[in-house]
Formats: sequence, C-alpha cells, structure tokens
Amino acid sequence: MTEINERDIALFEAGIKLGALYHQFVGTPVSLETLDGLERAIEDSIGLQPFVKSVSVSIDREVVEGKLNNKFGYCELEGRMLNVGLEILYGNTLVCVGLDYDSENDYPMMSVKKIGSV
Repeated sequence: MTEINERDIALFEAGIKLGALYHQFVGTPVSLETLDGLERAIEDSIGLQPFVKSVSVSIDREVVEGKLNNKFGYCELEGRMLNVGLEILYGNTLVCVGLDYDSENDYPMMSVKKIGSV
C-alpha cells in the first residue's frame, strides 16, 4: 500500500471544500439584488475551513436574470450559475481547483486546475 502524502491530502481537502460549497449553497434563494452578498457569504463560509488559502465565487448574472420569470423576483441558485476558484495549501503543496459550468455536457464540473509546491 502506498503512503499518503501532502499532495494526496491537499487534493482530498480541495474536493471536500468544493463538495461542501456545492451542496450547502445550491438551492439558496437569490435575486439580482442579493448576488454580491451571496458571493461574499459563500467565500467567507468556505474560507473558514482548514487549509483554504483563497476562494473566489462569482454567480452568473445572466443565468440568474433568465430565471427571474416569476412574480416573486428571485430564483434558486443552481450549479450552472457558479464559477468558483479555490486554493488549498497543505504543508508545502498548493492545489488550485475550480467549479465551472460545462455547457457541452450541460453540467457543473469540478476540476483540478494546478498542483504545485510553495
């Protein structure tokens, strides 16, 4: 059996953070007026977790606007609306991951963007 190293742990931590973000916030009520606050709230929440170096969240305003076709003036946050960048620093290993909507597959995809040492 292979020993678990810093890289393995950093990647695991990154996956946990993206999964938590997705499943915690998808379904949250959102409007054009609350987008900025929701982006910051998601960043602040995920940023509290161990080993998070940075997190950036943007919600696609065009997609939200297209969903506001009801009399209540809000919709629910969907995975397709999220663009997330996350950096995890564990020991000397820096992992950069993301969550972006893949229009070809019609699915919000999580991916590893870069792995390196600091």
